Parts: sequence; C-alpha cells; structure tokens
Amino acid sequence: MNTGSETNSINDEKTVKKQYSSSAGLTTRISIHDKYSTNKQGFGNWIFSNYDIRSGMRVLELGCGTGSMWTGHEDVIRLCSGLVMSDFSEAMIIKAKETVGEYPNVSYEQIDIMDIPFEDESFDAVIANMMLYHVPDIMRGLKEVRRVLKPSGSFYCATFGIHGIMEYLSGILSVYGVEDNTDRSFTLQNGAWVLGEVFADVRREDYEDSLAVTDVDDLVDYIYSLQSMTALSSIPRDSIRATLSSHMKDGVLTVPKEYGMFIAR
Repeated sequence: MNTGSETNSINDEKTVKKQYSSSAGLTTRISIHDKYSTNKQGFGNWIFSNYDIRSGMRVLELGCGTGSMWTGHEDVIRLCSGLVMSDFSEAMIIKAKETVGEYPNVSYEQIDIMDIPFEDESFDAVIANMMLYHVPDIMRGLKEVRRVLKPSGSFYCATFGIHGIMEYLSGILSVYGVEDNTDRSFTLQNGAWVLGEVFADVRREDYEDSLAVTDVDDLVDYIYSLQSMTALSSIPRDSIRATLSSHMKDGVLTVPKEYGMFIAR
C-alpha cells in the first residue's frame, strides 16, 4: 500500500534499509496479527507445519527478521546439524539473537540473498518468508538459493496475495489519496511462475485468515509503521481513526488477509 509518489519503493534498497533499521516497526506489524487474527493456529505455526526438517539437516533462513517465528519451535532448532539465521539488516540480526538465544548449532549472520556466502549445495533447506518482494533482482536471488541448496533440498517462501490487508486499507483510506500500489513482484498470484523460472517443482499452500480488530488504535499504529504510508504523517491520527471506526460493525473491523507459501524443489 503505497502512495502514488512512492510506487514500487518496497524493493528499493534505501527504503528497505530504512524500514528495517530498527525492529520496532516490524514488531508492531507482527503484533496486530498475534492479537487479532481469527485463525488461532498462527501464521508462523502454520508455516512450520509445512517444513520438512529432519534430524541432521543444515538450514539457512534468509530475512529472519526478529526471529519470532522460531519461538516455541526449539525442537526443530535442535534437529538441525546447523541453522544459519540471517537478515539484510544488522538490527534484525541483533534482535533475532535476543529472541531465539544461543544454541551450539545456530549462527547469526548478515547476508544479502543476491550474494549468499556459502558453497554450492550447502543446505538441505532454505527459508525466505515475507521478503522476496524486497529483493531488487529477484531472479539473481533465487539462483543463489538454488545454488546453495542440495539437489534434494527444499526452498520455503511465504508471501502475501494482492487481495488482502493492503487492498482493503487503501480502499478505506482512498479519501486521503492513498492508492494500492503494493509491489507485486512476488505474490501468491505470480509466485509460482517466478519460482518456476529456477525450480522444477513448485507447490502453493494457502493460509485462511482475517483480522477482527476491536481497537482501531492498534490498526492506526500498524498503518503508520509502514514505510509506504509516510505520506499520511501530515494527516491527524484522529482522522484516520475516525475513518477506520466508521467501517466497524458491532465493534469489530473485519480486515481480509491473503497469505500463503510456496515450497519449491
């Protein structure tokens, strides 16, 4: 959800660095899902249910963020002969290390997916959730993933669909000139085609969910945490709050979500 002046800035390197220079904004965006999601399994738990990580496997996560999705999955961590948790942002690596903690088989590294510093066929599994749309040259990044994966390895990558939160919010906030110019370089709608350029076998899995927001202040915080919404900084929070509140029914604002993942081999 960008304004017209910031179209497709989501995968601009300077924008990405600014958005993830601190873990605060990402924590805000994660928290609204934790608090208001109608599917109580949780997106992170669902993602893990699709992993096939067995004893002795070597795993690389690209774009690990705060590392929060690994919370409660210590059993999976211990299965790995080696787990490399990495992110483009140094701040995220520091936060992930705080979240996940110290394990003899876990290392934390700052890595750019377009230049992965490991030898060919080094990993049994590579993970890149909710981040491929940030990559300036996605094909270069995917070729690097394919290179470091073993021939029998799997690549797991979660993403969003175009008919979810951003489409909904941009419609509600269109009165303020907001347009849905979300970068669509890697979505549920085109991800299979993109991955198919590099991987022979691609499978899509969908996660059914929505938000049932009862305190619109939390949604206002979410909106202002988005780098693409900086143009709204001149709009009083009370105005945004009032606009969102006008769409509530019986004290609940229902926001559609469209999330899922691809498993590529």
